Amino acid sequence: MRALVPTGRSGELTTVQEVPVPVPNPDQALVRVELFSLNRPDYLYLAMPESTYRPGIDAVGTVEVPAADGSGPAAGRRVVVHLPQGGAAAELIAVRAADVALLPAGVDPATAACLPLAGMVALRLLRAAGPLADRRLLATGAGGGVGQFLIQLAVAGGAHITAITSPGEPEEHLTSMGATVVRYNPDSQPPKLTSDFDVVLESVGGSLGSHTAGLLRPDGLFLWYGQAGGKPLTLDFFALFNGGQSLTLRHFVHHDAADADDARDLGTLLHLASDGQLSADIGYRADWRHTATALEDLAQGRVRGKAVLTIS
Repeated sequence: MRALVPTGRSGELTTVQEVPVPVPNPDQALVRVELFSLNRPDYLYLAMPESTYRPGIDAVGTVEVPAADGSGPAAGRRVVVHLPQGGAAAELIAVRAADVALLPAGVDPATAACLPLAGMVALRLLRAAGPLADRRLLATGAGGGVGQFLIQLAVAGGAHITAITSPGEPEEHLTSMGATVVRYNPDSQPPKLTSDFDVVLESVGGSLGSHTAGLLRPDGLFLWYGQAGGKPLTLDFFALFNGGQSLTLRHFVHHDAADADDARDLGTLLHLASDGQLSADIGYRADWRHTATALEDLAQGRVRGKAVLTIS
């Protein structure tokens, strides 16, 4: 069978290659993959020196051989797969029942493939933020995969969410989802906003991320879940007297959240998608032979929302 494997070459991190067919354990089903989405960790792991990582964390496929122990879906059922360890970008994969959910009728497979990782991060971030009704949230990096779900879930929960975007990010799309959009140009002064946000959801780092800490009301919550810009935060003790005083800073990692339950959360996301309350903005669709290009575009911020690749 064919699968995506690492090349170790910068600019062309992965290629399609023949690999052995996986032999499922008794508690694993054999799933034939139809399509998969890319996440930022796919790029980060592949870009590591001498990486052996095989991409594909979220996918949709059909159960070809059910688990021998009777757990999980029957043969022929279409499923959504979440493999935190990667490897879903392959024609056939072995998966446990805990790593799959049935694809609901009426949910677009490409949308379903975008939901697991990005949706779980958004869902758990907002749980960590506490009650949402009438609270003011500020989000950076909202033009990517997580941001779109953050906005939709926050608005559905009754929050008022402001998204700070960089040039080229999809302002109109974020506005249509219910966000107030403020543009940030890295070559100019930080955006002027009042210091009355209850929660900051920060994933960029650098000068922008550091600036947002000062936009919190006293005793506000700073949820730090990424550093996409590559530069760390720099906080000034005295500057925080002007905004952000007595803030709580939480280093947030979604899989370490106290309430982390992949099966439950994936079911929640698929239910919301089935009811039309959650959609995915897919900015890149192609055959899986173009995955290396998609990864580079994703890393450089050229992909709006999510990238979905089809196995042919």
